[in-house]
Amino acid sequence: MWIYAICCGNGGPVGRIWLLILIWVLKMYYCCGITDKGTVRSHNEDAFLINKTVMTEDCMERKLNMPFVAAVADGVGGETSGEVASSLALKLLSDVKPMQGMDYAEKVLNIHRKLKQSGIAMRNVNMQTTLCALAVDSGGNATIINVGDSKLFRYRNGLLKQLSRDQSLVQVLYEQGQITAEEKRSHVQRNVIFPALGNIDEDPDVEVKVIDGGILSGDLILICSDGLADYITTGEFEEALAQPQRLPKRLAALVELAKNGGSTDNITVLGISLM
Repeated sequence: MWIYAICCGNGGPVGRIWLLILIWVLKMYYCCGITDKGTVRSHNEDAFLINKTVMTEDCMERKLNMPFVAAVADGVGGETSGEVASSLALKLLSDVKPMQGMDYAEKVLNIHRKLKQSGIAMRNVNMQTTLCALAVDSGGNATIINVGDSKLFRYRNGLLKQLSRDQSLVQVLYEQGQITAEEKRSHVQRNVIFPALGNIDEDPDVEVKVIDGGILSGDLILICSDGLADYITTGEFEEALAQPQRLPKRLAALVELAKNGGSTDNITVLGISLM
């Protein structure tokens, strides 16, 4: 009844202010994720997180209230227990409640230290993983947290833009003008990344970046492992995402595009949007 009175204007200026507050409080997000071992690997070292739930196989969709965290982790190929590292990193991240002014870099470095300690306790097992996350606090501020070469994109008005920065050798070569964007995809050293979470010898450099203007209505945030992003062109991304289908089907189409494009890695993709 009181909501009806406010909407009809009976609440006056104060009532309209409360209505705006109510709309903000009820602001909800939709999130959908898929992880797949791909066509070559015998097991899956990828995992994704939606709020408090870690998934190491199959798909999941959820409606989320602020604050929340959504993330993708890719156990470093060739390292022992990569699948343990990715899952554990996300479980530890799920305990983080985003807040305005939070030191996200320190939170992630704490996760790194715990992974490192676990590796040392297991006779110096180098248990490493990438991490790419979106943290949204109770005020709607959206922050990118990134270590490694998993990627975060924004799809807006039919155009895809990468918002995270790859922490890899080919990214440095590209920024120095030594290779082209297309050559990054097939470069012989494309899998060489800087220290990931859990690295026993060196601490990672945690990228923390606030998304200017936050997430707008109609935006789609995508987080994916390199097993997907490195095997799909920007045009293919945009064409698949433009289809008039529910998000789970569009994300599944991206997974199939990566497989058909020759992906030899595990494949994970996560989509987040305002409802």
